[in-house]
Amino acid sequence: MSRIGRKKISILPEVKIELLNHLVKIHGPKGELSVVLPPGVTVSTADDAISVEVKDSERQTRAYHGLVRSLINNAVIGVTAGFKKTLKLVGTGYRVQAKGSGISLAVGFSHSVDYVPPTGVALKVEGNNVIHIDGIDKQAVGQVAAEIRAIRPPEVYKGKGVRYEDEVVKLKPGKTTA
Repeated sequence: MSRIGRKKISILPEVKIELLNHLVKIHGPKGELSVVLPPGVTVSTADDAISVEVKDSERQTRAYHGLVRSLINNAVIGVTAGFKKTLKLVGTGYRVQAKGSGISLAVGFSHSVDYVPPTGVALKVEGNNVIHIDGIDKQAVGQVAAEIRAIRPPEVYKGKGVRYEDEVVKLKPGKTTA
């Protein structure tokens, strides 16, 4: 059995869990998320805790054990506290500004790049070089951060580009003169 899969997920009083056939719906103060259960995995609730069990010991079913537990745990955390990522723009003339529900990036191209996030993800701009990404779905928040970073990833010689707040870019030395 999976070590992570065996851990129980504690439920706060404001979180409501609804178990359907192959679906777990989690309702909380920030919204609602659902997790689809693969075949061979069952979920039960007891004493303000959720536990995930597997029906058999097949290799694929055992692989799903820890995954399903992590997905449900992320959904519980998302509907109570939410998830947040921060991106920074590093470079001369690199800036961002809010544009409706999305953002407009000036990152060294001949044109500005507009980005509109999917529903459930909010973008906030701080100053002119910091982007805060908030949402209840961990996967969606991470995907939006990756898509914005992919517009202009940090380059290795000067370090210019869009990077995560805590990302360290190791700079390469340039050419040396003979």
